[in-house]
Amino acid sequence: MSFKAQSASLRQVASLQETNIYRLNSPEFLNRFFVLTSPGSRKLLSFPETVGFPCYTAILEETSAALRYLLSTGLGGAFEILTILRGGLNYPLEEACAQVGIRVRDMHFLSCERVIQDHVITGLEIKYDKLNPSQGAILAIGDIIASGVTLQHCLDHFIKQFKQMGGSIRRIVFFTIGGTRAIELMEEMTPLLRTLFPGFEGFDCFFYEGVFTVYDGPGVSGINVRDIDFGWNGGIVAPEFRSWIMDHPDALLEKCIIYDGGARRYEIPLHLDEVTEYWEGILERADKIDPQALVGEKLGYPHLLGYEKWRAVTRVPEGWETLWEKEQALLSESSTLDLKALARRRLESMESLRKLYQ
Repeated sequence: MSFKAQSASLRQVASLQETNIYRLNSPEFLNRFFVLTSPGSRKLLSFPETVGFPCYTAILEETSAALRYLLSTGLGGAFEILTILRGGLNYPLEEACAQVGIRVRDMHFLSCERVIQDHVITGLEIKYDKLNPSQGAILAIGDIIASGVTLQHCLDHFIKQFKQMGGSIRRIVFFTIGGTRAIELMEEMTPLLRTLFPGFEGFDCFFYEGVFTVYDGPGVSGINVRDIDFGWNGGIVAPEFRSWIMDHPDALLEKCIIYDGGARRYEIPLHLDEVTEYWEGILERADKIDPQALVGEKLGYPHLLGYEKWRAVTRVPEGWETLWEKEQALLSESSTLDLKALARRRLESMESLRKLYQ
C-alpha cells in the first residue's frame, strides 16, 4: 500500500499548555492521525545527549495533553495498556492516564526482540506475554515504529491470543516516535479488526513531532541504515520542530532523530557507542561527502524552493514564511559547511557525556 498521507495536510486542532496538536487530514483515512509537538519531544529528538530517565519525562506532559484532547472529543473510558517490552517502556502511558483521570483497567505485556545481524533485522521472537481478555477493551500502546515489522508481529500475536481467550477490542490509542509505515499498517489492519471485533471503532494514533520516513539505503553520508534510521524526506514534520532545528542546525545532521530509543534510556553506553560510531564515520568520510546534498537530504528537498512549492513539499501550514526563509538560507550556505569541524564537536560532546556513565 502506498503512503496515504501523501495527500494529507496538517491542521492544528488544539493547543494545551506547551503542546500543539495537529490532525492529519485526508479523505482516504479510516482512522485518526495526529502530530504532537512540545519543547520536551523537540529536545529529545534533536539531542542524543538526552539519555536515561529524561527520555521518559520529556514526553509526559505532551502525552497527557493528547489524552486530555481525546477526553474533550468524547473519547473517554477506562484504558488497558499494552506494553511492548522494548521501546514501549519509554512511553509514560500509565502516569499520563493518572494525570488526566483516566482509569487503567488492566496491563498487558509482550516481549518481542529483534534479531539483528550486521545492522539488518533477520527475525523477531516473542519470548513472553501476559494477556488478560476483556470485552470492549480500549488499548493504549506506545512504541517506536520504523519498518513496522515488530509492531505488526506483536499486534498479530496479541489479536490472535486476545480473540481466542474471548476478549474484544473497541479502540486502540497509539503513541509513537514513528514513521509513515505506522499509518499504512493501521489502515491495513482496520478492516480485519472490524471483522474480528464488530464494535471496533478504529485507531487514534499520535506521532511525536512528525510522521517520519525511514532510509531506503545508506544515504548521502553512506552511513544510514535501511528501514531503521528516520528522516524527513517524504514525511510530515511539525513546523515547530523544523523551526527548532533551524535554531540548532547541528542537530539536523545527526544520523537520525531517535538513534535507538530503548538503548538511550536503559543501555546508555550502547547508545553513546552508536552516536560516536556515526560521527567517527562522518569525520572519516568528510572529504567524500557533499555537504549541500547532505543538508538537502536532511531537510527533505535537494534544491532551493519558492514558498508555495516548499509548503507543498513539506505540508507546513500557512503562516511559516520565516521558517521557509531560514531553511532556504541554511541550504544555500551549506556548501561551505565544515563537516570535519562539526564531527569533532559532536565527538567531544559524546566523550564528555560518556565520562558521566563510566
